[in-house]
Amino acid sequence: MLKKSEYPIMEFDDAKTAKLNPDSFNPGRFDTDKMVITFFPEVIKKLIDGKRISPEKVIPGENPVEIYKFNDADVLITLGQVGCPACAGNLDLFQEMGIRRVMFCGGGGVLDRNIEVGQILLVEGAIRDDGFSYHYLPPARVVYTDKTTTDRIAALLEREKVPYLRGLTWTTDAIFRETADKIELRKAEGGKIVEMEQAGCIAVALFRGFQYGALIYGGDDLSGEEWSERGWRSREGIRYDLVNLCKKFVYEI
Repeated sequence: MLKKSEYPIMEFDDAKTAKLNPDSFNPGRFDTDKMVITFFPEVIKKLIDGKRISPEKVIPGENPVEIYKFNDADVLITLGQVGCPACAGNLDLFQEMGIRRVMFCGGGGVLDRNIEVGQILLVEGAIRDDGFSYHYLPPARVVYTDKTTTDRIAALLEREKVPYLRGLTWTTDAIFRETADKIELRKAEGGKIVEMEQAGCIAVALFRGFQYGALIYGGDDLSGEEWSERGWRSREGIRYDLVNLCKKFVYEI
């Protein structure tokens, strides 16, 4: 049922079907229910060059989506697209194609300079400063991940002796509008990292009812008076290891 509001973004409709649905595209089905979504293109290239993954499917369109499968595991992997409409919209399509277990790994800007480059954040939820998630869940300031799934990932990280933090991300649509006052407010609300996809991905997972977990590593620094890149895109070892960690974990979430 649609609930009217003064502002269009607040008019959530809980109807499970729309005029256009993921099955409208007749996308077919994968032969596995497990997927890793990563934002590390150089890792994808390394896996291809090392013959560790093979092409599985290309979803056609104006921006074709290439999906690969690990040669030694029943797990798909794809490169995430920037922003909730692209990344979380594709996630909704993937679940229609049979994906029920998803591990996400990417990087984000730290809101606390004490979070070192490469420090892993286990996402517990996202501050919803996006537009996409409000079409999947009623308005709220924060969307939280499924606690059982998140606790399970925490146990897996501890089993593997991987240091990590738990907490919220700040999901924003506007990379050039992360103002000083907004950064301070999001920090006060508990945000540890800023990124552009988690509120949408979490909302899709909750709305459609499948397992979703996200590990994001500390990248550039937005906590000081000036932005610091910190060379975060060149941390190849961290990024490669994080993808392989997600590949292992997606079986157990």
